[in-house]
Amino acid sequence: MTISFPRLAARTMGFKLGAPQSFTVAPDGSRIAFLRTPSGTERATQLWSYDVATGEERLIANPARLLATGEEELSQEERARRERSRTAASGIVAYTTDASARIAAFALSSRLWIADLDDGEVGELPATGAVLDPRLSPDGQYVAYVSDGALRVIEIKTAAERVLAAPESETVTWGLAEFVAGEELHRFVGTWWAPDSSGVLAERADNEPVQVWHIADPANPDRQPIPTRYPAAGTPNADVTLWLLGLDGARFEVSWDRAAFPYVMAASWTSYGPPLIRVLSRDGRTAQVLSIDVESGATTLVHEDHSEFWIEIVAATPRWLPDGRLVMLRDDLEADTRRLAFDDTYVTLPGLQVDSVLAVTDSGVVVSATGEPTEQHVVVVGFDGSIVFQTTEIGLHAASAGSELLVLSSAGLEHDGVTTQVLRNGEHVGGIASLQELPPFAPNVTLLELGDRALRTGVLFPRDHTPGSARLPILLDPYGGPHGARVRASRALFLTPQWLADQGFCVVVADGRGTPNRGPAWEHLVHDDFVGTLDDQVEAVAQIAAAYPDDVDTSRVAIRGWSYGGYLAALAVLKRPDVFHAAIAGAPVTDWRLYDTAYTERYLGHPDEQPEVYERNSLSSLAPGLKRPLLLIHGLADDNVVAAHTLRLSSALLAAGRPHTVLPLTGVTHMTPQEVVAENLLLLQVEFLRSALRS
Repeated sequence: MTISFPRLAARTMGFKLGAPQSFTVAPDGSRIAFLRTPSGTERATQLWSYDVATGEERLIANPARLLATGEEELSQEERARRERSRTAASGIVAYTTDASARIAAFALSSRLWIADLDDGEVGELPATGAVLDPRLSPDGQYVAYVSDGALRVIEIKTAAERVLAAPESETVTWGLAEFVAGEELHRFVGTWWAPDSSGVLAERADNEPVQVWHIADPANPDRQPIPTRYPAAGTPNADVTLWLLGLDGARFEVSWDRAAFPYVMAASWTSYGPPLIRVLSRDGRTAQVLSIDVESGATTLVHEDHSEFWIEIVAATPRWLPDGRLVMLRDDLEADTRRLAFDDTYVTLPGLQVDSVLAVTDSGVVVSATGEPTEQHVVVVGFDGSIVFQTTEIGLHAASAGSELLVLSSAGLEHDGVTTQVLRNGEHVGGIASLQELPPFAPNVTLLELGDRALRTGVLFPRDHTPGSARLPILLDPYGGPHGARVRASRALFLTPQWLADQGFCVVVADGRGTPNRGPAWEHLVHDDFVGTLDDQVEAVAQIAAAYPDDVDTSRVAIRGWSYGGYLAALAVLKRPDVFHAAIAGAPVTDWRLYDTAYTERYLGHPDEQPEVYERNSLSSLAPGLKRPLLLIHGLADDNVVAAHTLRLSSALLAAGRPHTVLPLTGVTHMTPQEVVAENLLLLQVEFLRSALRS
């Protein structure tokens, strides 16, 4: 039986299942640990090891064999952690290793497991309660993990366990990243081992100040609503502190001006120097890098950045270099470039936008960077400032590194899926297989730069379309906001747009202002102004109409989107019905006062200080102006963009007498990984669009 593309896309999680990921390179270059599902349609991720000398792949831990019933039991806390990291797979979704990458620790079904990557032996440790985020000590003797809010350490050899820190109340957790850290600061870790394994740096988060919301399940009224601590814009955040906890019982609170800098963006503790943290002001405009005295918890200012807009959140910095210099990413406003800096010296070139630090090795710093926002490349920056591009082919490239090895994963427009190769000093020495399912077609996408703003845009027509043979309705399919580039040189990103095009549309995917990899000035255009992102979508329509006058029909223009893209879609028909004739808004933010602190206040300020900005950028006041068909879709279990966004907009539309359609998704979160749900959502959207544009 032929499987429809929507179902196959859902079953394969967008054709991502089966690709190797989460690589750890042994310092001696002998092995690479990684995760991979057993096929392109199975979600239970397994732990593997790759022998660099022989090229042999070895299955280390298989969830199906470790669990007697084959079914996972996940705590509500683990489900929330996976939601923050957008992890839809199951099985072994994360692991840590010791410094030599010989031993690995992981949680499976909320239980604690240890694997020997040399002999392949896997065993369970007698942990207490439901295990969260186990982290192996560098010497491989201990595992720190969280259970019931307590940070515990268990010795592997003896199974002796101790509580390093216990919660003083039900609102306190130790050793975990709080909500805004995981959702908005790209920090998913709350425990960092000392390089000599003598203790940890740990987060203590008290959620008592955070307001309680309730995520209900209306389809099952017998079930209690789930209380959720949600820090909406303008309301209190969790009270976050950091502590040095020694295995010998030593205990020091890390001291810094938490009133001025409440957010912990990042932390690092390596053998190159004392622990480092980067803290951020609530308005997002000032950040400090602090070093920590491990004997007292006192901190010393190492570096400070200030922006009249905001400090961008970047991954894996700050770090010490082996020679004691500080490495981090900084915005060079004169060059309009995010650049790598050693201490106060920029070492990457103007125009090369550095997205993240991938690794610091003994020979250099590996970064993700690009001069063209549709691409992503791997670059090694030597300690002397030398720059060597590891990738030059058009595409999206990522890497993990260690010793002299680089594990390079690449996607592009010329091939399906991800290819992974192993390089030693730049020379190919092997590869790790991908088991991804191949999509049933290759997208026929044209990448353009449109208008005065050079909007990066992907355009897709039906694969059987003959130019000039028919004028097709236009369907915009954007994300269109901060952190959300959609127009990238990878086939996988255009598979669903191509399927939509094949249903009889010209599909347009345009990255407007605020999207990444175009420099700070481009990102700062959304300051106090999310509504302005709609102008770029309007411009895209006009430019496409001019470029394809015989192939598109501007009297039939629709827009669909999810999350920020959902906000943009609803905004489009509310504010510009002259351009947009129908919209599908999935999980839209409709009132920015209902979205979280760290994201919303970064761009729109504090709602008490700038209420007019929030009013101008929210949607309910526009409800009386709805003249076009609007389909609102929302998962009722969404704890990120809660269903209240859609329900309040729907209420305002009803009060204004404006007809619209609401599709509630029972038991669905901000992600929609369920196969049947994902398939039917696409099919229903196409039917809605055909009906709405039939005139």
